[in-house]
Amino acid sequence: MDPQRAVDFLIEHSRQYAQAKADRVHLEHFRKSKKALLMNACQEKAVAAREQYAYSHPEYIALLEGLREAVRVEEALRWRLTAAQLRVEVWRSENANNRRLEGATR
Repeated sequence: MDPQRAVDFLIEHSRQYAQAKADRVHLEHFRKSKKALLMNACQEKAVAAREQYAYSHPEYIALLEGLREAVRVEEALRWRLTAAQLRVEVWRSENANNRRLEGATR
């Protein structure tokens, strides 16, 4: 196992993860703004009717699809980064065990 490859992976993909997280958080907050904008565009007076209009609007549904994709990308990157961190930890443990065994045989 090459720990340097795992560290390189962490370095190379950390920005992608940061961007994916930023995209997800932005969409989560924008979702609220989009709902408000769509509710304002509705001609109905009742709040429940305007809310129903906003939630069923194609633009809101498209935003939810984008949010789902953003979460998918973020989670995939997060778990790949976690796996790389675990590879480094496994390498560390193996090396510590090897040093302990070498010391015991001397």
